[in-house]
Amino acid sequence: MDAVTFGVLGAVTAGRGPHPLALKGPRHRAVLARLILARRRVVPVARLVEDLWETPPPRAVGAVRTFVGDLRRALEPDQPPRAPARLLVTEGPGYALRAAPNAVDAWRFEAAVAEADRLPAAQAPDRLRAALGEWRGPAYAEFGTEDWARGERSRLTELRLRAVERRAELLVELGRAAEAVPDLDAHLTEHPWREESWRLLALALYRTGRQADALAVLRRARALLAGRLGIDPGPRLRRLEAGILAQDPELDPPGEPADAAARLWTRATEAYDRTVAAGARARLESTVGLLRSLAVTGGGGLEAAREHRMAAVQAAEETGDADLAARVIGAYDVPANWTRSDDPELARRIVEAAERTLAVLPGAPSADAARCRLLATVALESRGVRSPRGPRAAAEAEDIARRLDDPALLAFALNGVFMQSCTRAGLAPRRDAIGAELVTLGLRHGLVNHEVLGHLIRLQARAALADLSAADEHARAADRLAERHERPLVAVFTAWYRALREAVSAGSSAGPSDSPGSSDSSQDSAEAAYRSAAAPLDGAGMPGLERGLLPLALLGLRLSLGRPARVDPGADWGPYRPWADPFALLAEGRDTEARGALRALPEPPPDLLYEALCCAEAALALALGDRPALRRTYDRLLPAAGELAGAGSGLLTFGPVDGWLAAIRRALEE
Repeated sequence: MDAVTFGVLGAVTAGRGPHPLALKGPRHRAVLARLILARRRVVPVARLVEDLWETPPPRAVGAVRTFVGDLRRALEPDQPPRAPARLLVTEGPGYALRAAPNAVDAWRFEAAVAEADRLPAAQAPDRLRAALGEWRGPAYAEFGTEDWARGERSRLTELRLRAVERRAELLVELGRAAEAVPDLDAHLTEHPWREESWRLLALALYRTGRQADALAVLRRARALLAGRLGIDPGPRLRRLEAGILAQDPELDPPGEPADAAARLWTRATEAYDRTVAAGARARLESTVGLLRSLAVTGGGGLEAAREHRMAAVQAAEETGDADLAARVIGAYDVPANWTRSDDPELARRIVEAAERTLAVLPGAPSADAARCRLLATVALESRGVRSPRGPRAAAEAEDIARRLDDPALLAFALNGVFMQSCTRAGLAPRRDAIGAELVTLGLRHGLVNHEVLGHLIRLQARAALADLSAADEHARAADRLAERHERPLVAVFTAWYRALREAVSAGSSAGPSDSPGSSDSSQDSAEAAYRSAAAPLDGAGMPGLERGLLPLALLGLRLSLGRPARVDPGADWGPYRPWADPFALLAEGRDTEARGALRALPEPPPDLLYEALCCAEAALALALGDRPALRRTYDRLLPAAGELAGAGSGLLTFGPVDGWLAAIRRALEE
């Protein structure tokens, strides 16, 4: 049986494995929280009575004993009657919670912060990031007004704030200042009185070439401190402002950029300051070219490219020159093989800018190439959005590119066609043809990025079609090109493909209709492969791929092996939450609510996980015997007969579509 774990960095919780434990009422939680706060030491009953009631009732001691008894039954349900408790023990005048050192999130957080102080500087930021991930909300959230919790809440909160600042300080010192900016910005929104955070944010901005933004941050800090508190900034803030104004060499990043991504970042930010910030028309296109190069380096480069891209577009539109705006918008032809946007709001704004420019672009044939790039941009940035505009724009862009016989333009247009090729199930053969043409174009015309893209698309399509030997070849080809041309993001996708292969080897081809599925060891091996593949996603700069992917993959693994669904409601399900919540309701025996959630499910978005989410819905419908949902999912899945559900993503699988179709048919015939 899994050990019991406790959470106090947010609402007070207890759980066993992925399952939360029922802790009854608020006083039960208060007793548990008070015992956790004591850190395995005994809390006398008299102290518990004082802490629980301002004016204790006549039978307060008996009530405390009742609360403790209820907690014991929840924490140790298999404990024999009258046997001494092992976890919540009676000792001397009171009680103690003998939780393991790693069983409480606050204790894990403190240990991780202490460990980070002992690690080499290059490793410490990741350890601190993991430690900060333990927080779900304010410490001891529901006991914020209690005297007994106030000191511990303040201590933990201060430790968290220092950890955020220490991580940012390390990133700035390591020459990774761009990574520190988003977290510091969010941190200051919640804690605007932290002068050290203002200093670090301004320094991080300065070291990424954003001098004007750094000075603006310092002005904001000065105005806030003077206006709200009536005080001037401290000496460290004042010295930093003077140093930035004097462009003090001591503020420069440590050493020279060590790799290609850092060099591109330096060039891009310098170009950004010279052109976008200054409104220089002549260099706008070259700035976007640098951002495009930066994007394929992954991680901070990809995030930085997204951050500055819209500013360049806005600057181009402000010139009033439609041709220039079209060139700037259309120059960002970064190959993409994931059909969900990393930043939907940015994508929406880019599409709107492209549409505005299309509306005023001259109709002469000389503008056809620009029109093609704008249409391809609309198709790419409309990925995962169910609208007729995306497919129509993709088709128009492809027609223009073929008519102009421009290989680079055609490769860009085909990427848009690929992004719009998930409007229903069963379109893997179409995507395979797109990938094959991209590989050919790349080989003939030296379009390396699109050659890599073609191999990744074919990997996905052949996996969907259960042709894993061909998918293996494309994975190897993509890895070879990525190594030769320094394309680190490729390894993220090929690592996930290897995890998919492990899941298939575990017996996912058995499908939902077969039982009992493969051995526990095979399932454990596949699960470990998924978790290993998920690790590099942290910091890869692809939230549209990262969020919710691991828990969805683990759900698909269990279902493909004929095992009962098991979901962790506390996991980050991201956009897949609507498909996870009904499983959690089922596990709690709340069938009526689960049925309502099933019926409220939208059609899955038009992306590479369409078939996988259809199978998740089918599993719910099978468990609930919901005939309308079964018919709906059957019709949606039928065009993909013969495929491996979800494998078109190249990342995960829910098993053969045929197995799901057979299970649905049997259920409908009953």
